[in-house]
Amino acid sequence: MNLKQFEKQQYLNIETFRKNGQGIKTPVWFVQDEEMLQVWTQAGSGKAKRIRNNGTVRVAPSTASGEPTGEWLDARAQTNESPETIKQLEVLMKKKYGAMFYFFGLLGRMRGGAKYTAIIIQA
Repeated sequence: MNLKQFEKQQYLNIETFRKNGQGIKTPVWFVQDEEMLQVWTQAGSGKAKRIRNNGTVRVAPSTASGEPTGEWLDARAQTNESPETIKQLEVLMKKKYGAMFYFFGLLGRMRGGAKYTAIIIQA
């Protein structure tokens, strides 16, 4: 997967698919780690559930509102809830998003200490 279009981008739009094939597009924060993209999300989120059922996704760099700013790419995604992966992703997200990542993490903890997962996206 050519990930050049994701460099220096703040958001990507990830399209996941319901069991009936309907696509659901969601703009998210992400980090690029070598030849993969990683997303931090709650383990019980809809996108994480859909990826567990069907790892086929499409991704494009986007604005915060989800408007694509580049080409859509077909990819495969999987969730990973291992403590090592979550910790590594947390470090990368804090480095990229700074205080805003801390703020949203605090909100998650205030809502009951949500469990998180990493979404790993590859060609």
